[in-house]
Amino acid sequence: MDVFAFNASLSMCKDVAGIAGNIFAFGLFVSPMPTFRRIMRNKSTEQFSGLPYIYALLNCLICLWYGTPFVSHSNTMLMTVNSVGATFQLCYIILFILHTDKKNKMKMLGLLFVVFAVVGVIVAGSLQIPDQLTRWYFVGFLSCGSLVSMFASPLFVINLVIQTKSVEFMPFYLSLSTFLMSASFFLYGLFNSDAFVYTPNGIGTILGIVQLALYCYYHRNSIAEETKEPLIVSYV
Repeated sequence: MDVFAFNASLSMCKDVAGIAGNIFAFGLFVSPMPTFRRIMRNKSTEQFSGLPYIYALLNCLICLWYGTPFVSHSNTMLMTVNSVGATFQLCYIILFILHTDKKNKMKMLGLLFVVFAVVGVIVAGSLQIPDQLTRWYFVGFLSCGSLVSMFASPLFVINLVIQTKSVEFMPFYLSLSTFLMSASFFLYGLFNSDAFVYTPNGIGTILGIVQLALYCYYHRNSIAEETKEPLIVSYV
């Protein structure tokens, strides 16, 4: 009875962490909307790049496949968050293609084809592996590698913040949402005993803490410098 109660509590904690992760991830998925409102208003992609959305779609599709019962067990929350994420990224890519020039249109269409081809190869290839454990390892390592590389991308922003001593290019709410989502899925992976979930999200949690610490440090310094400026400037 005690073991049953413990397993039930563990399952409930896993579900709570998964639901929280889905909610925080939604905040990340909708964050590019102001950019695309500007693109649609100006009917031009200007200097914006569509590559982050291509890569995000690839990451979501790989992680979605990992979350299915064909590969792993009890990962429903992974399926929901990545299916929603893939839908958002696909919509962003379509909007980008509709509003960019002909050269970028062909480039984005080609990359989109590559994404679906790569995912198709991964799905078909993994289904050829008869052993469930081997299949789990194969897709799990791909999913983990994809997530780690995605979480590593903020390192460029962190470096920029340190160099410029400004948090202009690191929005607070985006950093906070990334941290909360990573922490939630880190706990989700722990409760589900899934190393391919808690390892990359553990790395994401650490990077999220670093981003928030840097934001607090440099934002506080910028405020302190502003308060040192004279309120009234005399030209006499």
